[in-house]
Parts: sequence; structure tokens; C-alpha cells
Amino acid sequence: MKEIRIPELAESITEGTIAEWLVKKGDKIEKGDPVVELETDKVNVEVNADDAGVLVEVLREEGDDVEVGDVIAKIDENGEAGGSAPSTDAEPEVKEEPAKEAPKEEPKEEKQEEASTDSKEVIATPAARKRARELNIDLSKVQPRDPLGRVRPEDVESASKGEPAKQETKPAKKQEANQTEKTEFDKPVERVKMSRRRQTIAKRLVDVQHEAAMLTTFNEVDLTNVMKLRSERKEKFMDKHGVKLGFMSFFTKAAVGALKEFPLLNAEIQGNELVLKKFYDIGIAVSTEEGLVVPVVRDADRLDFAGVEREIGNLGRKARDKELGLKDLQGGTFTITNGGTFGSMLSTPILNSPQVGILGMHNIQKRPMVMPDDSIEVRPMMYLALSYDHRIVDGKEAVQFLVRIKQLLEDPYDLLLEG
Repeated sequence: MKEIRIPELAESITEGTIAEWLVKKGDKIEKGDPVVELETDKVNVEVNADDAGVLVEVLREEGDDVEVGDVIAKIDENGEAGGSAPSTDAEPEVKEEPAKEAPKEEPKEEKQEEASTDSKEVIATPAARKRARELNIDLSKVQPRDPLGRVRPEDVESASKGEPAKQETKPAKKQEANQTEKTEFDKPVERVKMSRRRQTIAKRLVDVQHEAAMLTTFNEVDLTNVMKLRSERKEKFMDKHGVKLGFMSFFTKAAVGALKEFPLLNAEIQGNELVLKKFYDIGIAVSTEEGLVVPVVRDADRLDFAGVEREIGNLGRKARDKELGLKDLQGGTFTITNGGTFGSMLSTPILNSPQVGILGMHNIQKRPMVMPDDSIEVRPMMYLALSYDHRIVDGKEAVQFLVRIKQLLEDPYDLLLEG
């Protein structure tokens, strides 16, 4: 009998929720076949079978939360599709044994106990598993401090030195969540379990407001020249590159240009150090049915307008089709979010931690504007919002950064030519 376990998915992913079983009990499975779809904090991933056989037991159902190392099903290597579990075939042999031979029962119980011991789940973080392999430590012999029994890297280090682990006294988060009182209502309500991704989004949005000194500055940009340029070149652009010339490429390239002049907005804090990034991986927030995701346009400074538009279109399609991989979402040095597509006039975007800056776009509205010669003209205007981490970005720098984006967008011809 072989077990199907939740494998190590990535360094930052240790748990998930079973979204869908792709096979059912009694199905024949080949090695490498996808058996279950797992919803994680970032993307949905498929768990593949490490062995061939027949699925004879499902231990976790759709909607159950699981962690790396959890056993979710069992496979009979010698079973036949549609057949019953092998334990029923063994019963006649037990019944045929003479009842007086009682001593034979003891080995049977010992085997059951041994199997039970072997099947105990060692719950450990990927980092702990890696450290255990390096130190040649048996994880089953490591005493965890976590009340839930999860082994951490420091537990492995202590075990390698022969130090006893000290039990943590703080209550587990899961226990706290289960103990949360539910409000009862006199009128009809519907309770729907939050998806794992929505739970993660909620937690991170709250965490970033506790961990960062977030502040937002606003400005407005006249998009007359951007719209004129797009109108003049959209057909030639499409014929030449096979993609439409949209607004996002202008904002992405303007953001890169401003980041080069104000590098602290392309940095992050790690401990007591500032990490100044010399590359420009721009996250583009995309709304999906399952929640907000932020796929990343890599090396946006090296792409021309067509390259940016092509990459944004590709990432948007993958987000809608649920095909985004971890590599599409990891990293990112600065984020752009466009609430204007839903009609937002003004908003305060929340930082995408550990990034220290996010640019918010809004809808385009025609408004009467006073021109330099005191005449009044109707212009297509957009409000811009820049949220930033005041711990490392001063107000002066943030304001100048947003002004620089405004300048680049109001004179986009050089931006388009320079790429």
C-alpha cells in the first residue's frame, strides 16, 4: 500500500486547501498522473501520484485544509480498477486460522502498531526539511516547540546539538480562529467559507498596515497627448507588433522611468538593511473570480511598448484561465493597480509587501481645466495615487516621484521613442 502525500511545493507554501479530486476511489492511476488540485495562497497546483496503482482510500475531502507531508489518500499497487480494498481479501485467511492459536494475535497487533507509528505525519516547514537533510537528522525524532507539532529549522538545529526543545506557550492561530465566537442573526444569512486565497489576501492586507508606515499622495494627469498618440499610431502599431497599444504600457514605462530617478521606491526593507534593486519587475494587479493576483512583468525596463503590452496580455489571459504559475507571481519590485477599469474615481491602494510603493490608476473623466494662457479647455483627466512606506520613503521624494510620472505621461512622445 502506498500513500499520497502533499509534497513540498515551494519555500513559501506550506499548506493549502483541496479544491478538487481529479480521480475517484477505485480508479486506476499511473505514476505521475494528477490526482488532486490544491488551492494555495497564490495559485492552484496539481498533486501527482508518485506510484502506480488503484486508489483505494481517500483520507481528505474537497474543502479540507492540508499541510505539506499530510497523507491524503492511499494506493494499492496490486489492485484492479473498480475493485475493493485489499483488506477484505485478507479476512478469510484470518478466519481460517485456529482460534486456539491466540499468540498469533500479538504479532498482528504489533504490526498494526508499527504501521500506525510509521504513518504518523511529521509536519515540518520546507526550510526545516532542507536543514534536516543537510544535518542527516530524522525528523520523526525531532521534538517541535510548536503546540501544533510543526517542526521548524530551529528545532532541527536543537536536535543536532542534543538540546531539549522548549514548548511554546502561545496559543495556536488555528485554535484561536476556531474559538472565535460567531454572531447569530435573527434574519436569514448565508455562511460561505472563505477560499484560502481570500483568507491570505485578507491577512496580508491587514499585516501590511500594521508593519508599514503607509501613506498616500495624490496628483492628476492630463492624458490628452497619450490618447492622441494612441489614436495616431494604434493601427500601425497593431500591424507591426500584433498587439494593441493600450494605456498600461505608458504607465508601466513611466513608472520605470520614475523609479530610476527615485530608487528608494524600488527597494525593500530586510531587517536593518535597505535592499536597493537594480532591476525593474513591475507587478500588474489583476482581478479574478477567486481574488486579486499580481503577476509580474519581468525586466520591464528592457521591453519596448509592444513587449510590455504583449506580456501584460499574456499574464492577464493566464490569470483568467487559472494558468498562472508561482514564477509568474513571485518577486516584483513595484506594483501598478488600475481601479479605473471598474469605474473608480479615487482610491488609496494598499502596499504589496515587501514592496514599498504602489501606483493607483483611476478612471478617465473629461473635466474643464484652466490652461497656462487662462483659457478653459475640456481635458481627459485621471487621478493618480501613490501609496508608499514612509519608513524609507520621505514625503518629498514620493511627491516628486508622482510628479515625474505625470510629466512623462503628459509628454509621451519621448517616452515612446526611448522605450
